[in-house]
Amino acid sequence: MSNKNVFPLQPVEVEVLNSEYGKNLVKFLYIRREGKRHCIKEVEVCAHIRLNEVKEYFHDDNKDVIPTDTIKNAIYAIAKQKGVQVIEEFALDICNHFISSFCHVLYAKVFIQESPWHRLHQNCVSHAHSFIFAPEGIRFCEVELCRNASPVIFSGIKDLKLMKTTQSGFENFHRDKYTTLPERRDRVLCAELFLKWNYLECTDVDFDCIWNTARECVLEAFSGPPDCGKYSPSYQKTVNDIQMLILEKVPQVDIIETTLNNIFYEIVDMKKLGFPNNKEVSKYECTESSEKPNPLHLIVILCKTRVKTHFDLAFKGD
Repeated sequence: MSNKNVFPLQPVEVEVLNSEYGKNLVKFLYIRREGKRHCIKEVEVCAHIRLNEVKEYFHDDNKDVIPTDTIKNAIYAIAKQKGVQVIEEFALDICNHFISSFCHVLYAKVFIQESPWHRLHQNCVSHAHSFIFAPEGIRFCEVELCRNASPVIFSGIKDLKLMKTTQSGFENFHRDKYTTLPERRDRVLCAELFLKWNYLECTDVDFDCIWNTARECVLEAFSGPPDCGKYSPSYQKTVNDIQMLILEKVPQVDIIETTLNNIFYEIVDMKKLGFPNNKEVSKYECTESSEKPNPLHLIVILCKTRVKTHFDLAFKGD
């Protein structure tokens, strides 16, 4: 291909659609000491900012660039100065720092996930300074703040694995010449959950209480009553049950995104080994490898009777 008629592009011919940058995976442990009793938060922070110009991109001019190392150090400093008690509030503190400290920063976004450390109990007595890592779902949040605008705050749960050994099936689905999946009235239902929601208002919000309530809604809707459970005809219906219960119990929320990744357990044919088939033994069918298809169910719902806020920003591009 000849290049004789190709002319170099000028900066005026190019539009920068997004130029955010920042520091990812800033992980640290924060210890709050109240006498002999200690409280901890181990968090992983990703902080991005967007400047009002991109001179460093077009003109080799770095004078407005805030180094990512500075962003990392600012995160540590804010933790020292303000503490880390609620991750949503800490993320908002970080966003406010960059917007208020630098007049050329137009936008800040902070993602935080919290490691699931819980206070250790011995003989029903809580320990003053010992903790146990109990991965029963990872708490995370994301805060976005534009200059001269209100913050947008999301909270969520991820990596929450749930299982029930009965009261689940999948029947009467569409069939064609490519369908080989058998119908099942009784099966093991196992999935890994991702749940994300946003708030109608961002002031006077008890983020801890709402997160705990949302998590309890997940467990209740997935499992049903403890003595008999609740039948699930599909992963999709289970997702709907979870979302509707959260909307019912948490009026501060209007949009919920939920993803269930299937985890399969196949019954081992014990007849081949000379035993009756009573469904006691199931083999784990790994779908995490890139070589195997991974079933996924994603649903985003909006409560139409509540105020619609930031839908495009929050979920449309995910």
